[in-house]
Amino acid sequence: MYGHQIRRDARIDRTELWSEVKPGSLYAALHRLQAEGLIEPVRTEQQGNLPARTVYAITGEGRRELRALRAEALREVALRPDPVDLALAVCADLDEDTLRGFFASRREALASRAAFFARERERAWPDQTPADDLIMDHVIGRIETELRWHDAVLDRVGKLVAADQAGGGRAGAGGHGRGRAGAGEGGGGR
Repeated sequence: MYGHQIRRDARIDRTELWSEVKPGSLYAALHRLQAEGLIEPVRTEQQGNLPARTVYAITGEGRRELRALRAEALREVALRPDPVDLALAVCADLDEDTLRGFFASRREALASRAAFFARERERAWPDQTPADDLIMDHVIGRIETELRWHDAVLDRVGKLVAADQAGGGRAGAGGHGRGRAGAGEGGGGR
């Protein structure tokens, strides 16, 4: 495959559902993979006045690395800390309206993503597999969980601010935090 084809296929295959690969970083990633011996150039093609395209193939080492990454992803259950949890823990200096505004904006952005993925789920794409359907369900389920958590935060913003004003402050206001474990390590996560 060549870079433009990979980019096009990534768009068609909805790579954004399971990867953080950005189209602008694709060519740098290809060069890095080649330098690491995971892919190799097979040939260069040129059609008419179009720029020449390098066609790449995965190497044996690349296949081994792919299998190792797949095995790691299937074995590990990783709940990564979310920076919003830290921001919430140190927001004692924010008034109720400001805090509510931040979380309402975040919720609106999440709702927009949920609507986008719900529309995408209804559209079939070339070579769609049962795995693709499950990935889409996973993404939507995660967003729905985030929406429920944001609703809970919005419901409790008044109590949160009142607790801070009553002296139960958070680390950002001279307090010692809430004493709960981070979302990535088993407490309070979504």
